[in-house]
Amino acid sequence: MTVLADEVLTPDSSRFWPASQWRPGRTQPSYDKQIVRNWLLSPESGWDRAAGGPPPALPAAVVERTRARYVEAYERLTGQTW
Repeated sequence: MTVLADEVLTPDSSRFWPASQWRPGRTQPSYDKQIVRNWLLSPESGWDRAAGGPPPALPAAVVERTRARYVEAYERLTGQTW
């Protein structure tokens, strides 16, 4: 019996990038949750990760941008509209 205990072939685990926009030595336009990471670590979030407290709730705009990235990845990979 085989059990998959984590994700596989998702935008986060596999780091998909649009091939036409890939440039060596640069941050790539990826389809992962980097938008969330960037916001949480920004001064705008006000979160002090070292303090051990929970992260703040994500603003609707951050949620929507992240969702749009995942939808775009799905549509590019499957050729289907979400």
